Amino acid sequence: MNPTFGKRIHEFFEIGVILKGLNAAAELLLGILFLFVNVSGIIQKMIGDELIEDPDNFLARHLHSLTAHFTPQAEYYSAIYLISHGIIKIFLVFGLLRGYVWSYPASLAVLVLFVVYQCMQILMTFSIGMIALTVFDLIVMWLIWEEWTRVTAGKKDSVEKA
Repeated sequence: MNPTFGKRIHEFFEIGVILKGLNAAAELLLGILFLFVNVSGIIQKMIGDELIEDPDNFLARHLHSLTAHFTPQAEYYSAIYLISHGIIKIFLVFGLLRGYVWSYPASLAVLVLFVVYQCMQILMTFSIGMIALTVFDLIVMWLIWEEWTRVTAGKKDSVEKA
């Protein structure tokens, strides 16, 4: 492999993993927020005021219909889902950035599960955001694979030289 190409892949790997880490932190914080705050109630209040002022507000109408059916049970499920995703991803991002060999296959396995779940969600409720997240996850998976093969090839070379 061209050394310049390998260096670029490594840089993109680090950027992708850092972005996954930021995403994980946001999920964790949002999950904690959902756990302790009635987010849908706050959004409903804000949107209700906006709809009184401007009943044709496209964003407010759609957010209102989206959050109108958001039950406390759904909010609790979302909180647990986001917190668990966030913790798992933060753990894996830490391992990847530290270069722990176990974290490469573990991350790929977890991302495969996430991508399968996301594909099921896309089929049930078409979402551009979910498609973008899935494409991003597939790119990160490829970068993890490339980095893993580079790291393990480097370890084999150092063993063979010794």
